[in-house]
Amino acid sequence: MSHAYHRQLVFTVKDKCRVCYTCVRECPVKAIKIIRTQAEVINERCIGCGNCVKVCSQGAKYPLRSIDEVNELLKSEKKIAACIAPSFPAEFTEVPDHRMFVGMIRALGFDYVAEVAFGADMVAREYENRIKRSEGDGQISSDCPAIVYFIRHYHPELVGNLAPVASPMLAMTRIMKKKYGEDLKVVFIGPCFAKKAETDEIDEVLTFRELREMFQEKGIIWENSSPSVFDPPVSGKGAIFPISRGLYFTANSTETIPEEQVVVAEGRVNFKEAVREFEEGLIRNKHLMLLCCEGCIMGPGTSPGGKRFARSAAVGEYVSKKLATVDKEQWENQVEEFSGLDFSQQFSPEDRRFEIPAEDKILEALHAMGKFKPGDHLNCGTCGYDTCVEHAIAIVKDLAETEMCLPYTIEKLHDSINNLNVSNDKLAKAKQALKQSEKLAHMGQLSAGIAHELNNPLGVITMYSNILIDESPENDPMRDDLKLIAEQADRCKKIVSGLLNFARKNQVTLSETDIVKFMRHSIDSIIKPSNIEIAFEPKIADPQARLDIDQMMQVLTNLEKNAVEAMPDGGTLTVGVEGDQKEIRFIIADTGTGISKEYMDKIFTPFFTTKEMGKGTGLGLALIYGIVKMHKGKIHVESNDDVTKGNTGTTFTITLPRT
Repeated sequence: MSHAYHRQLVFTVKDKCRVCYTCVRECPVKAIKIIRTQAEVINERCIGCGNCVKVCSQGAKYPLRSIDEVNELLKSEKKIAACIAPSFPAEFTEVPDHRMFVGMIRALGFDYVAEVAFGADMVAREYENRIKRSEGDGQISSDCPAIVYFIRHYHPELVGNLAPVASPMLAMTRIMKKKYGEDLKVVFIGPCFAKKAETDEIDEVLTFRELREMFQEKGIIWENSSPSVFDPPVSGKGAIFPISRGLYFTANSTETIPEEQVVVAEGRVNFKEAVREFEEGLIRNKHLMLLCCEGCIMGPGTSPGGKRFARSAAVGEYVSKKLATVDKEQWENQVEEFSGLDFSQQFSPEDRRFEIPAEDKILEALHAMGKFKPGDHLNCGTCGYDTCVEHAIAIVKDLAETEMCLPYTIEKLHDSINNLNVSNDKLAKAKQALKQSEKLAHMGQLSAGIAHELNNPLGVITMYSNILIDESPENDPMRDDLKLIAEQADRCKKIVSGLLNFARKNQVTLSETDIVKFMRHSIDSIIKPSNIEIAFEPKIADPQARLDIDQMMQVLTNLEKNAVEAMPDGGTLTVGVEGDQKEIRFIIADTGTGISKEYMDKIFTPFFTTKEMGKGTGLGLALIYGIVKMHKGKIHVESNDDVTKGNTGTTFTITLPRT
């Protein structure tokens, strides 16, 4: 299979992506595109560092797999060599001896098993010679493919500073083909899947995690494997290559490279900072030895959960044993044998940077996230970008979404919750109003029936009692009794009239009215005790509305009188009017004793009253309710009688259509 440079290395399992943006934050080149909250890797921008795979706790990112291709190779008649990266002691710590590990690999069907560490030996010699001969500008190490991709794509002006030296993997591939034949098939096994797209000189690349899968599929464990040694050439100090500063230690074998000539930087933050300072000329005369990971021992192709220093110690222990037993003469002869090989590699710039959008587009994206001034730029990094401006640029380039901004999303959530609370309040009030309306509708039907049945006998009683009064002499003792009968019959008639109004059997006579003057007149119609203040608050631009003057005057004066009676110890009666083009609202509020919560759903019920016996019929609010409904309006009450919950008092709000 071709290992083309543009080969996609990382894929996304969309069902597992959980809107955390960790991969965006960890990607050093922001090669992640958010599509409807799902993070996808942009192959054209990816440098194969594998950070997104390492940090994804949901397993939504997975690397390119090569197990099937390697198995096909192993089934062929061709000779196949496994070249093992020098970081293997850090990965397979459970195997007590490296010879057992070599035996396990041979059991998979490989004809040769060699250490890439010898390739590191040869490459380190190239670096040592180049550093010693260098004049002027420093060079950037090219052994890490992710670093090479980063320079080629995002700092193409520095491609000329990339050391034109093959990586240890590529160097070892050339060595193995020279020793065992050009038709030899080579499979590199290591900690990095960026190697899968590094060069087409190698046939296949497996990560250590893939190698473990193959061991498991074939049931290969170190206990049932035959010990074996690596095939020549045998490595030397290059085995320390994968740990922190490994290239420097290997290249400085003669200790002739001063440490101040070299800058070592590892990890996604440090290597970028080193390249930036190199490009700015601050360390242009230094030689940069860079790794995208914190040493190859922490590569994305290693098992998760490994401890960096424990892995480093495992490599150090292996190298110490190796150097104590290595045949130095044999190693030197091998170095001499392959020193004539070409260990060079050429790199060309391939600029993949995008243009910075226009300033107005960036501002538009910032405004969409609620960022209108510098103080709004929190630069919290929760979106995955270091600054709000970088996030805005990504939005303009269609790589990110505004909802990735956590402060913006939280603010939207708060607004939604507030709107939901308002809607819930309106729904609760509407539900209560509907419940009250249904209840009063039934009561209205009953009232209408009672009124209809009482009207005729009351008329007869009134008529005959008045006839008897007219016919009786002035000094007749029966005359007072007859007057009492007529008076009580008339009272019953008024009660029946109230019931009819409540049942909405009467008609309304609408007329154009100045409601501000109308309300002033209602206030003048009530008797105000000296300990009560009246505040009139007209807040309406157009005071003209159509209503039944007599009936609405009855409504307002009734409510105002009730408010005055609710403040025996004094207080403030506030009468207000407000509205818009469609409706008007009358507000009558007092600072009185308030209405108990248990009575709130009964106040419009006929004959219900909280006043003392003989001071009310309980038809006042029922009558008001009927009149408001005849005007196709709504009446709403809010009241508090508990001083521990705030100021006591009651507010009636009547809403009527203008026409």
